[in-house]
Amino acid sequence: MMKFAICFLALGFVYSTTLFAQSKPPVLTISTGKIEGVIEASGVHSFKGIPYAAPPVGALRFREPQPAKSWTGVRKADHFGPRAMQLGLFSDMQFRSDGMSEDCLYLNVWTPGSGSKLPVLVYFYGGGFRGGDGSEYRYDGESLATKGCVTVTLNYRLGIFGFLSLPELTKESPNHASGNYGLLDQHAALEWVKQNIAAFGGDPEHVTIAGESAGSFSVSAQMASPLSKGLFAAAIGESGSLLGKNSAQPLEAGERDGSSFGGKLVGDITGLLAKLRAMPADSLLAATAKSGWFPVVVDGYFFPKTPRAIFAAGEQMHVPLLAGWNSAEQNYKALVGNDTSVEHYQQEVHKAFGDKADKILEVYKATTPAEVKKAATALESDNWIAYGTWKWLVEHLGTGGSPVYRYWFAHPRPASVDGKTPAAEGAGHSWEIEYALGNLKTNKVYAWTPLDYRVSDIMENYFANFIKTYNPNGNGLPNWQPLSADDPSFMVIDGLPHMEKDHHADRYRLLDSF
Repeated sequence: MMKFAICFLALGFVYSTTLFAQSKPPVLTISTGKIEGVIEASGVHSFKGIPYAAPPVGALRFREPQPAKSWTGVRKADHFGPRAMQLGLFSDMQFRSDGMSEDCLYLNVWTPGSGSKLPVLVYFYGGGFRGGDGSEYRYDGESLATKGCVTVTLNYRLGIFGFLSLPELTKESPNHASGNYGLLDQHAALEWVKQNIAAFGGDPEHVTIAGESAGSFSVSAQMASPLSKGLFAAAIGESGSLLGKNSAQPLEAGERDGSSFGGKLVGDITGLLAKLRAMPADSLLAATAKSGWFPVVVDGYFFPKTPRAIFAAGEQMHVPLLAGWNSAEQNYKALVGNDTSVEHYQQEVHKAFGDKADKILEVYKATTPAEVKKAATALESDNWIAYGTWKWLVEHLGTGGSPVYRYWFAHPRPASVDGKTPAAEGAGHSWEIEYALGNLKTNKVYAWTPLDYRVSDIMENYFANFIKTYNPNGNGLPNWQPLSADDPSFMVIDGLPHMEKDHHADRYRLLDSF
């Protein structure tokens, strides 16, 4: 009996030490030093707040990102870094970041914890190039990591810090370019991934980039830029591209807008750049609250010409593309308010489109209040973001020499937990993110149902398959056919996913003609 007890104790000791070894935080060596991560309850290893570039402060404000400095010892990578400077513009953004700072160029990695040559996803957040952060719950990479994908989120500069153009900046630049610093941050992060992701078990030759809204615009930008060639092998875009209405502006226009803003701010454009660099970051951010739109520009460096021209010439990266948009990107009230009468709808269309209104009303027809809701929702959604996504898909299909997959996310959100927000009629802008990345449980606002989790499982598996094989099919999912010139069908993602013919190409072609 004593021998049995001793044996049992010995086995217990071995078991407990094994558990201790398994729970010991993982330590990896990357190009700038050693980092210590965290083992999540799922077994996924996470590494948060890793600097991928030097802090863009002081003399580095309004400059392309510079290499991160090395450190000695082991750096804790157990919490997110600071988010980029931004105003509180979007109520649905729930941050886990370590405050807000100009010192914001950090990224986060979730990895299965074992294996090598694993597929990699690098995700760019949305927020109109004015808000967002890689720490948001909805972008969490743990769920995709459980499916075998090394997942990376990152911060990039926003607003005036990320997109200011000035003649002085262009003159001092070794590339004779200014603006687009946020896009250059993304590029620097992709360079970091190329150099370091193997340490996390990822394959640097098997990287997919993805993003939603401004993140999707960013994906189209990285595909178009010659700087990023060879840094990724596939792309996913959710609602938006730089080939639509909100495209890149000429550098001269960006410089003019930047000079106008700066002149109003400091009163004299003499030595404007030095004055703007000397301002406290909080003061500079606050000054953008009333007039703070700084566009992406054709700078001659990141973009040698417009993204449209690059895609039309077939000079973009020839990689598989999966992209689409949601069924109600904009609500009809954005156009007609609460008055859904046909007369009011027609009046608002004439106000918005002038001499093009009659053509719009032919394609976006409405003869009843119910049809006004549908037509106004479609028109607002198309004109704002759906058309640009369609144009991206069509151009890449024609010149990209790679498979193209189009989706339409049509599953509405359920009612809110508190009952104050009823179940929606369509899928609004950004609503697909939690579904696609497997993060419904992180959003406590809505009363998710088994159907919601089913839709999420479907969409996440489509994405995971594409990240792994550059084809969304597999795992017993309904077959998703690639786009073709002869059959522009797309996948409807809802509780019963299915392929559907494009019955609205006339809408996009009309907007394209404008």
